[in-house]
Amino acid sequence: MPHRSAHPLELLAPAKNADFGMEAIVHGADAVYIGGPAFGARANAGNSIADIARLCEFAHRYNARVLVALNTILQDDELEGARRLCWECYEAGADALILQDMGLLELDLPPIELHASTQTDIRSAEKARFLQDVGFSQIVLARELDLDQIRKISSQTDIALEFFIHGALCVAYSGQCYISHAHTGRSANRGECSQACRLPYDLENEAGEVIASDKHLLSMKDNDQSANLLALAQAGISSFKIEGRLKDLSYVKNITAHYRTLLDGILAEHPEFTRSSAGRSTFFFTPQPEKTFNRGATDYFVHGRGEGGDNTVGAFDTPAFSGPAIGKVVRLGNSWFEVESSEPLHNGDGLTYFDSHGELVGLRLNTAEKTGNAWRCTPNEVPEDLVVGTAIHRNRDQEFERILEKKSAERRVGVRLVFAETPTGFALTITDETGVAVSVPLDHAKEAAQNGERALAGLQENLAKLGNTLYVADGVALQLTQPWFLPAGAINALRREAVAALDAARAAAYQRPARAAAVSPPALYPEVELTYLGNVFNRKAKEFYRKHGVELIDEAYEADQEKGAVSLMITKHCLRHSFNLCPKEVKGLKPDPLTLVNNGERLTLKFDCVKCEMHVVGKMRKNRSIQIVAH
Repeated sequence: MPHRSAHPLELLAPAKNADFGMEAIVHGADAVYIGGPAFGARANAGNSIADIARLCEFAHRYNARVLVALNTILQDDELEGARRLCWECYEAGADALILQDMGLLELDLPPIELHASTQTDIRSAEKARFLQDVGFSQIVLARELDLDQIRKISSQTDIALEFFIHGALCVAYSGQCYISHAHTGRSANRGECSQACRLPYDLENEAGEVIASDKHLLSMKDNDQSANLLALAQAGISSFKIEGRLKDLSYVKNITAHYRTLLDGILAEHPEFTRSSAGRSTFFFTPQPEKTFNRGATDYFVHGRGEGGDNTVGAFDTPAFSGPAIGKVVRLGNSWFEVESSEPLHNGDGLTYFDSHGELVGLRLNTAEKTGNAWRCTPNEVPEDLVVGTAIHRNRDQEFERILEKKSAERRVGVRLVFAETPTGFALTITDETGVAVSVPLDHAKEAAQNGERALAGLQENLAKLGNTLYVADGVALQLTQPWFLPAGAINALRREAVAALDAARAAAYQRPARAAAVSPPALYPEVELTYLGNVFNRKAKEFYRKHGVELIDEAYEADQEKGAVSLMITKHCLRHSFNLCPKEVKGLKPDPLTLVNNGERLTLKFDCVKCEMHVVGKMRKNRSIQIVAH
């Protein structure tokens, strides 16, 4: 089923809190997603209902949306609290709920739009169509999909397709990672991931030979689809999502502004796409995504694996932010070192380098002074292992951060003003860029101006004075039979009254989309059996799947039923491929079993070469209070 011809493009930014969400909107977001007080997949990013209401009021002034993430799987005794929270979010003004647990669909939910979280693991057109048929209006596709797979899903659905375009990548298919729960009791599906994927591992073959030692073999580079936005839009993506509900404010500002600039360029050149919110952002800085936390950039599998695709998806050296390379050490002193760099350095900059063991070392500069062709850098202490020739990176540009600490953007809604004569005086009509219009009368005697040219110029200037409001004048038209004398005070009061009326009219005109209806009779789920990978954790979820034709339903992994060694992580990242051990690519190579080892913990790797997937297999620890120790 084809998508509708009008294709609005939505830039969706993260909001750690209401203030961050407001800044995201000012910096060009068409929508933001934020966690509620509970049940979000980022347990440390919760917000009060009052803050969500405050964010909604601000966002709706720009016709921007607020999506609330309630995307964990729920226990039976949590269902009623989650249901009440859904209503509270709706009453606070939220535009949509992002859900993972299908049990919620069996409850009395408010008439609010539902979005299927990336945790629902949407990789096929059949799954996507099913989610549409049960009442979802927007679905977050798996990050691992390529353009052909996205096109196929788009051709068989007519709901909004959302796709991550920037930020941290989970190595596993979202919703299909249980290693954190198995080892620590902290479930990724419950918002408490312990990030075992960012730890160092050894990789061994069947003979016990070490292929890689002390490397972060499950750590991915960060997602960056900057070069693929148009291709994604043409494939059917309408919501472009930035990861980062735990990221700091400078990340939100910088990355949102970066993608706003790119999407505006697409909108300017491709009239088949439209903007999904109102207002235009003006930036007081130049967005530079490389200066904000990242582990290197990859466009992952959008162009597939192998030829045409990105074959360097791993960030094996460090899970931290090393920053862009800026130069090398050319001279060392007792309390300083000099870096030859074409980039200016600043007091307070953060620099990094890799030591002789391959470990990332960071230091903060007290001072940075230009000395000939180099910069003399003085930290608190010069590391003993720093040597001449060491490559230096910068992971904090103090000057750039200071710019972002200040007001770094503003966003205004364009309006047209028409000042015209009426039988009893005059009227000012203001029409915003979305077509909402108000007209306010001014009863005033018509007295000819002594200096007509000056009177008309002053009138236009006063009408256009919208600097302290949400609006910017795209045009001022005067429909007068002749220049009239009008006191500046009267015009200013009229303009203020008209702006207030427009605010009220726009607020009244804003409409939240209603929840989509499920088809009848109930759509059949694409499978008749669900293993623990179905994440069914409560009785209502079981009722949902039974209603939709599933006959056998296993308990979620989080139910802690004994399962023995199972896939704790399913990923498209393949270590055979990374180390040139893929039997599909190296002729005559006999596939060798591989094992990941961390601090004595052994995880077996199994490979499904038909699906081109890797499974990390292990058991649930008996004592899960013990954390994996990074060595």
